[in-house]
Amino acid sequence: MFGEIRNEQGERLDYTYHEGKGDRIVVIGHGVTGNKDRPALIALADGLADAGISALRFSFSGNGESEGAFTDSTITKEVADLGSVIDVLSKYKICYVGHSMGGTVGVLRAASDERIEVLVSLAGMVHTKAFADREFGGVIPDKGFMWDEPDCPLSQKYMDDVATIDSVAKIASKFAVPWLLVHGSEDDIVPIQDSIDILNFANESTELLELPGVDHVFSDDGTPIMVEKVVAWVSQKL
Repeated sequence: MFGEIRNEQGERLDYTYHEGKGDRIVVIGHGVTGNKDRPALIALADGLADAGISALRFSFSGNGESEGAFTDSTITKEVADLGSVIDVLSKYKICYVGHSMGGTVGVLRAASDERIEVLVSLAGMVHTKAFADREFGGVIPDKGFMWDEPDCPLSQKYMDDVATIDSVAKIASKFAVPWLLVHGSEDDIVPIQDSIDILNFANESTELLELPGVDHVFSDDGTPIMVEKVVAWVSQKL
């Protein structure tokens, strides 16, 4: 549909397009160590297409089947990757949905890119340095791995980037698009407090939807309810 999509480094970004109707499209980005084929993201894209809204889920460079090295994957680079995807969607009204660290990417991109007209954060990471310290504080960068996954080496580049960003809470005041924060009460990777904290800085059109009993990846019954709520909200706002 859109041919090859390449980022600023010339790396091909792997994507899957779900065709809907009209000129609305939802771009879906994943979290750290993830890719476009996470079950909840596939289910969301299918749900959007069934509702007549096109969806494009993609893997950031260095992740999944996208080109690039995982050790070069940082939030800052992924913000630029998202811009490269948006570049090919000039005929569409765009909503971006980001999961976990992909939610951080969405906040930073929306603050500088008016082409994002609607924003959704799924278990969005807000306090980036605190996250990395909490999850990877005992890992030696450039030697160890994220969550002991051999395919996901922890780089000093990543740790430096999250520390520089520190938190995106105050950046929420820099844009005023309709924004939905979706967070499970049982998220033990990115606590719901992150969404509560950023809500304090967000515009009045921002909503926080807490899903009781739901974990970070919307396991089991968490996916259907997330899909239902997000599709209904996006259908109204985009």
